[in-house]
Amino acid sequence: MAPASFAPLRHRSFALALGSNFVSSTGTWMQSVALGYYLTITTHNAIWLGLLTVAAWLPALIGSPLGGIMADRYSRQRWIQINNLAQAGAASALALAELTHHLSAPLACYLAIVEGLCSSASWSAWQSLLPDLVATDEVLAAVSLGSAQFNLGRILGPVLAAVTLAIGNPGWCFVANAVSFVVVVVAFSFVRSAARPAATTRLSLVGDTVIGARAAWRTRGCRNAIIGVGTVALFISPFITLVPAMAIDVLHAGKVGTSWLVTAQGVGAVIGALTLPNLAKRTSRLAVLRGSMVAMALVEALYAYAPDLELAALALVVLGASYVGTLTGLNTSVQLHAPLQERSRILSLYVLSLSLFYPLGAVIQAALAHAIGVRPVSLVAAVAFGVVLAALSFFRPQFWHEMTSGPSQFSVSVAE
Repeated sequence: MAPASFAPLRHRSFALALGSNFVSSTGTWMQSVALGYYLTITTHNAIWLGLLTVAAWLPALIGSPLGGIMADRYSRQRWIQINNLAQAGAASALALAELTHHLSAPLACYLAIVEGLCSSASWSAWQSLLPDLVATDEVLAAVSLGSAQFNLGRILGPVLAAVTLAIGNPGWCFVANAVSFVVVVVAFSFVRSAARPAATTRLSLVGDTVIGARAAWRTRGCRNAIIGVGTVALFISPFITLVPAMAIDVLHAGKVGTSWLVTAQGVGAVIGALTLPNLAKRTSRLAVLRGSMVAMALVEALYAYAPDLELAALALVVLGASYVGTLTGLNTSVQLHAPLQERSRILSLYVLSLSLFYPLGAVIQAALAHAIGVRPVSLVAAVAFGVVLAALSFFRPQFWHEMTSGPSQFSVSVAE
């Protein structure tokens, strides 16, 4: 594979952090599959699956800003360890409840709130730590490798969950997830980065958040990326939510078809994450970002009216790759342009934008799909996103250059 895509792995601390996150991602997907299976066979009520999703996502409204503040003030490695310990405790409680036959749907949702809160709180620390672990020109590749490990976990986790469920029960998948969080805690004990200046002001949750928001708004490379990811989340991201409906209700391919489409997206995401950084090095970040966005609009339109499962899966491979190319490009813009002292808080606003607009878009598109069908809704979403891209390119072309120009306020150090 292209050397540029793997260059960040030459840094020991980054390799340790990435490897442990891959283990954690695999465990998370194992738990996700097993918990969905458990709730389905015990409740036979799909509303619990929706409530579980809400329980996992909504805590980001609190966890993400809080995590950004803490990661800007204190050791990012220690903050990541604290949150992973809490997640290990929640997963262990889930496993104990299931193995002792005391697990209920409400309890599963309560524990999902804990994991969702801690996961969103540590995400900003992990993302803002990346530029301190690699060279400046390797940040895009580092972000892409982060996406690759998550999507590899998306592929491997369900396979391991299926095997575990075949020979055991959901509780053992929850145990595996708890162990995966402990792996992160241990690995981050050996992750090193340069010391940062200690905060000289008193901790103020509201005040620190406002300072981060103002810095994000002043820095156009950050502001545009935050707006961009919210737009993508509103129009394009809901295709992920609607995959089961496309497979079962439209293509009549059942749960096997659903698995194929989910896997196709994951494979495309991995391919994109491992190849696009090298393409960006040969061309430019601007070319890859804009090309990925245009490809998303075109391919989702084609996916909307794919006549069979095979062509739908092929479309999702390309859509998965372009989706990752877009999100890594936007994420990298924030990484490279965010002022050092507010980097974590600005990244928390990035994930907050994604966390707010993705569920909103999913609910709107799901409701419309119920009324008029999945195919027309997906087509309308693709066309609407394409119109936004065209309008930006025509009326405000500098929007793109502000995200992909050289960073004006960026300080990075490499810890081996």
